[in-house]
Amino acid sequence: MLFGKKKRRICRLLIVEDEPLVAFDTEHFLREAEFEIVATVDRVATAVEVIRTAEDIDLVLVDISLADGSGLDVAHEAHGAGIPVLFVTGACPEGARDVAAGCLSKPYAQRDLLAAIAAIEAVIEGKKPKKLPNGFSLFEKAA
Repeated sequence: MLFGKKKRRICRLLIVEDEPLVAFDTEHFLREAEFEIVATVDRVATAVEVIRTAEDIDLVLVDISLADGSGLDVAHEAHGAGIPVLFVTGACPEGARDVAAGCLSKPYAQRDLLAAIAAIEAVIEGKKPKKLPNGFSLFEKAA
């Protein structure tokens, strides 16, 4: 097919967000954008369990402040499993570069979230991202 869609490398996402409306909106929007949501969870312990047991997670979207701890703990677990992490948070935490592919500042537009995911995907594929969205810091190593 001449004008077919490019096959995505990042398809299966884990969302870790303890604000219910943000979690619901993010999950709904990403499903509409044809991503598969492995799980949407609100606790560090649950996220760690999903990372350890779920198959084929391509990217973890994680907030820093969670009800039972820090999203950094989730990021460390995902990084150890070779899964890229995108922090979606008000302020990028100290040490984020060591365990994440990037950081997107809240609040963000839906198109900026898609562009951040696309930028991480480009790095994973060894390419240079075309344009970075507002409020997004890309860390050159993707996993």
